[in-house]
Amino acid sequence: MELNSIKPADGAKHAKRRVGRGIGSGLGKTAGRGHKGQKSRAGGYHKVGFEGGQMPLQRRLPKRGFKSHLLQYNDEITLAQLDALHVTEVDLLTLKQMGVVSEKIKVVKVIKTGEITKAVKVTGIGATAGAKAAIEAAGGSVA
Repeated sequence: MELNSIKPADGAKHAKRRVGRGIGSGLGKTAGRGHKGQKSRAGGYHKVGFEGGQMPLQRRLPKRGFKSHLLQYNDEITLAQLDALHVTEVDLLTLKQMGVVSEKIKVVKVIKTGEITKAVKVTGIGATAGAKAAIEAAGGSVA
């Protein structure tokens, strides 16, 4: 192989489409834009969702719902996850260190999903009524 014999692979390079260069090119006259109308004009286009002046779909439908931006700092932990931790005292810092909840979480609540078999002392963490009863039944406490 020599430097003068190097060439791109077949089909890797292709000529740019030159529109509006006469009838023989096959893309002369209207240059592939059709006849008249907004989309045929230079600079003539519209924003996403524009329906020609008709009230767009996203504005015809009613606004509904709300998602609090504060919920990104809340998380929940199940009884099964609590049981699998292998510690006797659990607080927010412990959960963060063990990687059960994210570092940015500020509020954690224990929910009643799964079973808990060992006594665990939960401090500084909320718990649902069912979860609290299950923890206390296993010999633990919720503070």
